[in-house]
Amino acid sequence: MERQPDVESRNQDQMDRNREHAEDEWKSWQRRQVRNTLHLVSAAAQWILLLACLIYIGIGSLQPSTPRSDEVPWTHIRYTGESIKGAAVNLTAEVGSIQVRNGSIIITCDGLYLLSLKGIIFLPDSEKDLLKLTLWKTDKISSTALWEQPVWVSGNAVNLTIVLYLFSEDNITLGTSSNATIGDLSFSLVLLSPFICS
Repeated sequence: MERQPDVESRNQDQMDRNREHAEDEWKSWQRRQVRNTLHLVSAAAQWILLLACLIYIGIGSLQPSTPRSDEVPWTHIRYTGESIKGAAVNLTAEVGSIQVRNGSIIITCDGLYLLSLKGIIFLPDSEKDLLKLTLWKTDKISSTALWEQPVWVSGNAVNLTIVLYLFSEDNITLGTSSNATIGDLSFSLVLLSPFICS
């Protein structure tokens, strides 16, 4: 009879071990289930965010873009004619929204401007002196040379492309230091980045 308690205690130990093993299996299965659920929730959230981004991009691409060409101040001037020593060349706007008054280009917005100037200068035979073609900026107080190019030989080409910061109420004029003939002058001015417009 003494052996029976041994068998019972072994059976009890075996049952305890089986129970512990079953509990460990159950806990492991629960952890896997929680991990799987978290992966599933994370994947669903990522898909929802991806879908939201695609909808946002799609809505943005469906909206018509507004053309800005009417809003950007610009001017294009073509000129062929005589230039008188010390006087501004009588420029008139061919196209564009920037006003030209009495040969001066009127700046109405503070900002960066792209300026392009191309043409040919012909000196009269009587002129022996150096001619200077000058781009002037005039404000309420003073007049400043923005750019100056000496012309030594008749038929000399002028080619300038520059970015300038100009202020509203500035006036831009072009002048020569001697009498000359200007041929095929092309003058363009475009506002790149407005800061303040009057």
